[in-house]
Amino acid sequence: MPFPNNFLWGAALAANQCEGAWNEGGKGESIADHLTSGSRTKPRRFVQDLNLGDYFPSHTGVDFYHRFEEDIALFGQIGLKSLRLSIAWSRIFPNGDDAQPNEEGLRFYERVFTTCQENNITPIVTLSHFEMPYHLITAYNGFANKKVIDMFVRYAETCFTRYKGLVQYWLTFNEINFGTLGAGRLFCLGLRDAAQENYFFTSGDETEQYQALHNVFLASARAVISGHQIDPENQIGCMIANGLAYPLTPKPEDVLATQQRADWFNNFCGDVQVRGSYPSFAKRRFERRGIKLNVTAADEADLLNGKVDFYSFSYYSSSCVAKTSENVGQGNLIAGQKNPYLETSDWGWQTDPSGLRLTLNRLYQRYQVPLMVVENGLGAIDTLEDGAVNDPYRIDYLRAHVEAMHQAIDEDGVDLIGYTMWTAMDVISAGTGEMAKRYGLIYVDRDDQGQGSLTRIPKASSVWYHDVIASNGDSALKESAEQTTAPVPE
Repeated sequence: MPFPNNFLWGAALAANQCEGAWNEGGKGESIADHLTSGSRTKPRRFVQDLNLGDYFPSHTGVDFYHRFEEDIALFGQIGLKSLRLSIAWSRIFPNGDDAQPNEEGLRFYERVFTTCQENNITPIVTLSHFEMPYHLITAYNGFANKKVIDMFVRYAETCFTRYKGLVQYWLTFNEINFGTLGAGRLFCLGLRDAAQENYFFTSGDETEQYQALHNVFLASARAVISGHQIDPENQIGCMIANGLAYPLTPKPEDVLATQQRADWFNNFCGDVQVRGSYPSFAKRRFERRGIKLNVTAADEADLLNGKVDFYSFSYYSSSCVAKTSENVGQGNLIAGQKNPYLETSDWGWQTDPSGLRLTLNRLYQRYQVPLMVVENGLGAIDTLEDGAVNDPYRIDYLRAHVEAMHQAIDEDGVDLIGYTMWTAMDVISAGTGEMAKRYGLIYVDRDDQGQGSLTRIPKASSVWYHDVIASNGDSALKESAEQTTAPVPE
């Protein structure tokens, strides 16, 4: 059987990686606007003085702000049924604490969502995707200040009200569990570590960090409550970065270490947002580490009443866990031991389609709510030759993951409602700030220095994905079956 008839086949984008126009239309500065470019060997930096940076990729992105109509029309030609994209918080409230929202920003996204509908594309909208208004960092120290909870809720309510009837599917915070990492102190929580410029490896007081994360949980829960009141048709989900890991060996200590990592990185934030309360292992960890959070009875009630409607997540690769730290590979900001049985991408990420099926089963068994895969894709160096891009490696990656999703639905009974691969078109890499690390179905003529015509060229993978969507997954499943039964050459 193919996928469910109402399955939301689509692709994804993020405002700070595609829009550009960082200071146009009344937009204020965001965290992303202070991030320099980088590479596989050179980490991005968070620069507070914009005169001190070499190049800030978010300032121009790939110019979706000026080209969204033609871009969305192109997405429609590919056949996308859904488009996951984000609203730049600082386009709506330039400083975060403004008395009134920015009408020009509100109109921009109204046009974007209307254009989606005109092209029969369902928007799936993330409210906060790593781009908190910069002013909230400098004036409030981000979510360390409870006042910022109300500012986010006001922003969310403004969006729910303005886009009622245009948007039904919402995500509150992108990859919220990065708030448990040093890297997440800045772009998830907005904590200002003035002495450190390294984008990924900031550090600081753990009580401050987890109090800020608690405040993000409250902001999400209160937004869910308001979103349901404003429009009962709203479906509001969480978004978790999945860090699947296997024990490197059958040693009991490796198995236990793997479970502990899964609990802390994968399950902690999901439990709070889906179940509405802190899990016992988190409470005990806080107790053992001397972390004392200010959690009131009213907070606990809000978390319980503000549970999400569905669980969405990103899945790119997997890794292994062991007590030692040798032979470490890379992933979606999560390092782990390399798995000797998996292939590795140019950026050190290990491809594991079966891990997606395993993840879907684990999540559905744990939460029993609808699931959505909202990021999944292959970053690669694509070559433009004779005006075309042939990317069979991306097709192979996507096909294998489509098959894994189908197995989870058809054989395992998982309630999976959508899949938005990363990305609809090439965008700035969040991790490295490069254009060379390309994920898109559509090639964008731009290089790592921001040079290029910005011409959009559909890749071979876009034609393949069009057929997958048109056949509701059947074409990909038939290809997989043919590859499985094909005779081995002598």
